Parts: sequence; structure tokens; C-alpha cells
Amino acid sequence: MSPEAVEPDQPMPRRRRLGRSIFVLPSLLTVGNLFCGYYAVWATMRQNYSHAAYAIGIAIVLDMLDGRIARLTNSCTDFGLQLDSLADLISFGIAPSILALNWGLSAMENRLAWIAAFTFTVCGAMRLARFNVQAGNLKHFVGLPIPAGGGTIAATVHFLGDPINNPLGANLMAAEVFFLALLMISTIRYSSFKSLTFGRKSHLTVLIMALFVALVFNYSKPTLLAIAAGYVLSGPVGKIYAWLRRKKTGEKLTLVDSVQQH
Repeated sequence: MSPEAVEPDQPMPRRRRLGRSIFVLPSLLTVGNLFCGYYAVWATMRQNYSHAAYAIGIAIVLDMLDGRIARLTNSCTDFGLQLDSLADLISFGIAPSILALNWGLSAMENRLAWIAAFTFTVCGAMRLARFNVQAGNLKHFVGLPIPAGGGTIAATVHFLGDPINNPLGANLMAAEVFFLALLMISTIRYSSFKSLTFGRKSHLTVLIMALFVALVFNYSKPTLLAIAAGYVLSGPVGKIYAWLRRKKTGEKLTLVDSVQQH
């Protein structure tokens, strides 16, 4: 019998095993995102609101990583997209609304508090459905992304700390929840930051990221709230700025036409 006739079982090449591991990594990160959302709901039910806010923040990081790694490794699948949407609905749609309801809306009229919290969840689900239909390498998001909406509620809880126990504060919190919900189903554009790169010519990006980490580590409460509020408001501000520019351009064209006619 020739030596070629009997071949021992060869172990899977190391590069192939590594490729399979990288392919599974985005889904593992999505499961981690889902766990954080589940934990946030559980922590809220136990009135551990700060831990719930932390869990939502960690879920945002995991959500950013799973999408970026999937694009870098070319491992985007329909299954991964649907799993990510379900995880996002729990972590950024259900968990933040329950957190807002128990932490910030308990001092107001009960029915209005429930309506505000449920509206946030419904608008978040609609935002995810629209994203799935429009999924692609988008430079801009149409409507406020649901992680930003949920993250803003978590940042508010993290910043203020103690639960809101007065009607005025509860009404202001309800206004914030309604405002975020409406932005999610709006047609206002938000930057997707997909143009950010970390190549040899991205020293400024790396420097900004390092500064961001340092600020979060030392001044997490004002830094996270400022970043969340800045991103949320960037959409309406950009919309108003674009409208003013179009209006100014239209006035200039009208003035030029009138001068040419005379």
C-alpha cells in the first residue's frame, strides 16, 4: 500500500480557524449587546438605575463594534442584520423606555408617562424597520439612530443620578422622551461616521478618540451628556442651517434676475 493511500486526519489550518472565528465575532458582539439590554431592564426593575445606564452605554459600544468588524471582515449577512435589529430594539428601545418610565416619569400623571415611554419604543421599532429597508453603506442616517436615542436617556440618568421626584422634572423628562421619539421617525439626516478611518493618515482621528477616552474616564457625566445632546441636536441644527442657505441662495438669484431685467 502506497504512503498516499493512508493519510492521517489533518487538523484544520490555523488561518482557516481564525477566519471562522472572525466571521462569528460580530454575532458574539451582538449577543453581548442583547445581554446588556436584558441586564438594563433587570437592573431598572431592581431600582439600580446607574447600572442600567452603564449597561446601555456598553451596549452602544458593542453595537458600534459589531457593525464595524462585520464590514471590515466582509462578514455582513441577512441573519446578522436581523439579529442586530432585535438586539437594538431591546437594548435601545425597550430598556431605555423602561428606565425613563421608572427613573424619571413616576412623578407625573401615570397614563401620560406610559404613553411617553411606549411612544419611544414604537418609534424606535419603526426607525429600525426603516433602516433595514434602507440598509447599505450610507453616509447619513435618515432619522435619529435608535442607539443615540437610548444613549441620550442613559446619559441623562447617568448625569443626574437620583430619580426625578417632582412633577416639573418629570414633565421635562417626558418632553425629552417625546422629542427623541419624534426625531427617530423624522427625515432629518444624521452623520453615520462611516468615513472615519484609522489608517496611516488618520492621526487626527486617533488623537480625538484618545481625548474622548480621557474625558470619559475623568469626567464621564458631563462628557457623555454633552456628546449625546450634541449629536441629537446636530440633526435639527443642520436642517435649519441647510434651509437658511437655500433661502439665502434663492434671494441672491432673485436679486440677480431683477438686476439683469433692469
